[in-house]
Amino acid sequence: MQRPMDATDNKASAVIKLHQTVNEFNSSPSNPATDHSQRKCNANEITEQIPLVANPSILLHLLSSYKLNPNDLAALEGTCKFFRSPANFQPDAALSLPELAALDTCCQKAMFKSMKHEEKEKLKQRCGGSWKLVLGYLLVGERNYRCEKSQVIAGQGHSIVVTAKGGVYSFGANCSGQLGLGNTEDQFEPCLIRSLQGIRVTQATVGSRQTMLVSDTGSVYKFGQDAFEGSRSSGTYTSSPKLLESLKGIFVVQASIGGKFSAVLSREGQVYTFSWGREARLGHASELTDVEPRHLSGPLENALVVQIAAGYCYLLMLAYQPTGMSVYSVGCGLGGKLGHGDTADLGIPLLVQHFHELDVKPLSIYAGAFHCAALALDGRVFTWGWRGHGCLGHGNVDQCMCLPAEVEGLKDVKARHLSAGDYTTFVVADNGDVYFFGRGARLRIQVDGEEKETVRTPKLATSIVALNEKVVQISATKSVDRINQGLGSPHTLVLTESGRLYSFGGGTKGQLGVMLVEGQKGRSTPDRVDIDGLA
Repeated sequence: MQRPMDATDNKASAVIKLHQTVNEFNSSPSNPATDHSQRKCNANEITEQIPLVANPSILLHLLSSYKLNPNDLAALEGTCKFFRSPANFQPDAALSLPELAALDTCCQKAMFKSMKHEEKEKLKQRCGGSWKLVLGYLLVGERNYRCEKSQVIAGQGHSIVVTAKGGVYSFGANCSGQLGLGNTEDQFEPCLIRSLQGIRVTQATVGSRQTMLVSDTGSVYKFGQDAFEGSRSSGTYTSSPKLLESLKGIFVVQASIGGKFSAVLSREGQVYTFSWGREARLGHASELTDVEPRHLSGPLENALVVQIAAGYCYLLMLAYQPTGMSVYSVGCGLGGKLGHGDTADLGIPLLVQHFHELDVKPLSIYAGAFHCAALALDGRVFTWGWRGHGCLGHGNVDQCMCLPAEVEGLKDVKARHLSAGDYTTFVVADNGDVYFFGRGARLRIQVDGEEKETVRTPKLATSIVALNEKVVQISATKSVDRINQGLGSPHTLVLTESGRLYSFGGGTKGQLGVMLVEGQKGRSTPDRVDIDGLA
């Protein structure tokens, strides 16, 4: 969540002045002898000074249009009796104005306004009985999978870019039709997927030779290899976006492709997985070739999951609660990447209790191929799992870390975005600085002014900082193909606040969005990739 409302906040200042004035009027002492006349006089004065009080619809519009977050709306109720009282206003006369504003804001979200009345009420009860909490649930999800914002995704050998208006560009390796262009020719510059015209895409995920897209209507489109297992070729593929019929009836808000399986998240906070259920690894007994979604059972059945992140052979889930978020994990536990203090596999999701023991409130989760990262509400960064090439940022630690641990080298940094790849980790600070640790050689990343093979503690990514732009998202290749390594070296995409896209790393297949000169395998300096509509 965002910070509580501050009196210096430009969006909230007018509302604060309003409710202070109303509060002064409501709390002013009254003289019984003159009560009736003074109330009439004061009522006239307050109506002239603040006509919003006499017209709740204008005040409701003010609260909604200022896009106040749930903490701000709760602060209004806590500060002033006027905002705590029933507003006597439709659609629910018993609700306060902040509650109505929260409901109104929820109704502006595509995933919410298409719900039936009983579905909305059920979601409200699952969130804790308040529309402010429902709004909080929706906003956390939007933040974590960048719903309705530009986003960039670096796959193994190919790249996907989603514009703010929902258009999709692809470039790079295309051996299995993973670019969705209707052919299997590699592309060395961004190409618009024209077959998606009329469909607004809100989220994308990539794996090895495959891509999945989520639309604003909750539909999922898939192209590339047909199997949902992302670690090796299935032999059959689809080169144009194809609607996943098996997900009809499920409104999907996020998809995530791992190495052994794929997963989707519904707007009701339910998780479904495809493939790799043998030996109950994901709570069901399906085969690698299975194409049917399986509901992830166990402790999360009645929880509200707000984000999912698939690694090579494991899945992280962020569950929403009114008091804060919790992290769950399931799958292969080798290297301690499930975060439970051991290396045991899990067939059903289990709460990562260590965050509660540390009194840490997770905000976002990130699954690299074999290591994990989490961003806390206060901006701290935690990592765990395999430590290969220093990707955990803890220096020369043991082979693995089985419990989440704060990255000490970032203690003075307030992070706002992370990226976990194939033994690589990026951290974007709120002041625009970018830090890196992990396997630097294959990414050709420059830290401290030069390329380094291994970076074991956080270092400024000088080649990115030199862009002199505020970075809002970084995506580094995390999908792994140990069997067929013909898709080129890992690469990284950088999206800035101004809507500019940059790329660096391996580029032999066109995944950087440019044709390299003969003999060149990649580049260490981020260069601009021209795509309109990213701002």
